[in-house]
Amino acid sequence: MNTSTVQTASAALGGHYTLRPGVRASVAGQRPVLGGGRLGRLLRGQQGEDIVRTLGNVFTLCAHAHRRTARLSLHAACPQASTVLPVESPVLLQLETARDHLRSMALDWPQRQSTATHRAPDLHWLRDCPLPLMPPAQACSTQEASAALVQLRNWLERLLQQPVQHWLTHHGDSDAFAQWCHSRAHDLPPARCLADWHPLACSLSPHTRSLDLLKTDTSVQSVNLRSIAQAMATDPDFVQRPLWRGQCAETGVWTRLRHPAERDTLPYNAWTRLGARWMELVNITAANPLTDHGQRDTLLDSGALPLGQGQAIAWCEMARGLLLHWVQLDPQGRVEDYRVLAPTEWNFHADGALAHALTALPSHDTASAWCLAAAYDPCVDCTVLGTATTGEIAHA
Repeated sequence: MNTSTVQTASAALGGHYTLRPGVRASVAGQRPVLGGGRLGRLLRGQQGEDIVRTLGNVFTLCAHAHRRTARLSLHAACPQASTVLPVESPVLLQLETARDHLRSMALDWPQRQSTATHRAPDLHWLRDCPLPLMPPAQACSTQEASAALVQLRNWLERLLQQPVQHWLTHHGDSDAFAQWCHSRAHDLPPARCLADWHPLACSLSPHTRSLDLLKTDTSVQSVNLRSIAQAMATDPDFVQRPLWRGQCAETGVWTRLRHPAERDTLPYNAWTRLGARWMELVNITAANPLTDHGQRDTLLDSGALPLGQGQAIAWCEMARGLLLHWVQLDPQGRVEDYRVLAPTEWNFHADGALAHALTALPSHDTASAWCLAAAYDPCVDCTVLGTATTGEIAHA
């Protein structure tokens, strides 16, 4: 299948979500490519780098994470294959995740403000940024990615007007971070968005039930991954309506493996969910990109688990949360079936925390609905529909 055919198919299957405050069915929509075994049929018969390329074309917004997770899953499902697919080092995942955060802050946040207009976003703050919002056609080397992260840290320190470690020390808690956002709202658009959201976001406290598949205890993690792989393999629509241990769950920066003590214990609200994205951007630049992370990257975890007989599950912590790929290969290494479970399907579940928070809102409260949409950050088109009136309908 050629690239133009894949891109046409992915556009038709891209999906859309509609949020309706104040009604029981407050989240409606899906990504057609994920349901009914469609993705498996699209990939059936492909092997090796063709699979990676196709997935990158289907999931364009987070293509780097899908390509990484695909290579991991293919290695684990068919480790004896003569053609070894290259899996990039953790530093490339860190670089591309930083890029994803920057792109979301620059392009998505302004469009999800209750006062948003259709004017172009203010991008003056990115004028000297060494990391373009759109990735290059060819992935860079580990050395190039490390150098790019150093350049990004230097740029961010000029933007913050202080070293990143110093900034983290003095603005790590929620109140201090809010004060900083208000102090920089006049000249830094992401801080302006956060400052505008702050009072409202603090009042929006959806129930938190973290997706805690990943564990530092690898034996427990293996049990978890086998359980969810079974669900993905058995029900072709599970990836559109996923459950963890029979309940809805959420995934995001705040549910990372590196935050085990905080999951389900801190009073997360829309404000802490929004702020976690800026904090991770700063933390990524503060890390030493030349550090040997050994078996697990301490910032963003990824890996794969062979399940036997040509089957495997792979995972990757990406900007919006945890990404999962499950694959079934035939003896020749060609795809028999393939399933993807992405963060949006957890966070925009029709019975999830976001849906319940929207239902509890007054039906005209589109400002809160947009704030919640930004906090959970869908990777597909999103619309908010309020009851009242003209001007209450918008897209992002």
